[in-house]
Amino acid sequence: MNLPNTLTVLRILLTIFFLVSISIDSLTGKVVATLFFIAASVTDFFDGYYARKYNLTSNFGKIMDPIADKFLMLAAFLVFARMDLIAIWMFIIVAVREIGVTVSRIYQVKKGMYVAAERSGKIKTVLQIVTVIFILFYLIFSEVFVISEGSIFAEVKRIIYGMMFAVVIITTYSGIEYFKNNFKSLGSRS
Repeated sequence: MNLPNTLTVLRILLTIFFLVSISIDSLTGKVVATLFFIAASVTDFFDGYYARKYNLTSNFGKIMDPIADKFLMLAAFLVFARMDLIAIWMFIIVAVREIGVTVSRIYQVKKGMYVAAERSGKIKTVLQIVTVIFILFYLIFSEVFVISEGSIFAEVKRIIYGMMFAVVIITTYSGIEYFKNNFKSLGSRS
């Protein structure tokens, strides 16, 4: 197994560790979960970087890399929806887009095609990661400080909503762009 594929598998394991840690209702659990999420996000960058730089692309990587990415992001957003930090409809829209595009990419790989991520998809990924990290830091600070209705931390919930709304918009836009640009290849039978 080459380095990019190892990093992809590591990201899946880090996502599982993130889920276990975030479920521990303590400051330590939140801090550890944040560290696991950041580490998993870093592997997302480096697996693609090394695969391109050293021409280490493989069918395993083409299929598992997007699955690992979506597993990480959707796990975080589902946790936040269950904590009532984001609206469930936001999670559903993001999940439908992410699963739809990932299934489509797997279909294309099986047909011998590979479609690189578009600019809007890369912007979407960065915005999603920044939003998740912001929410995780909110959770850490809310463990340290008492949050009252009039405090600055209560205002942060509005910022979280705004950031998630932006995530939903760019995620939806990038999904539409992906299917529009790949409509012909998805419909062809080869």
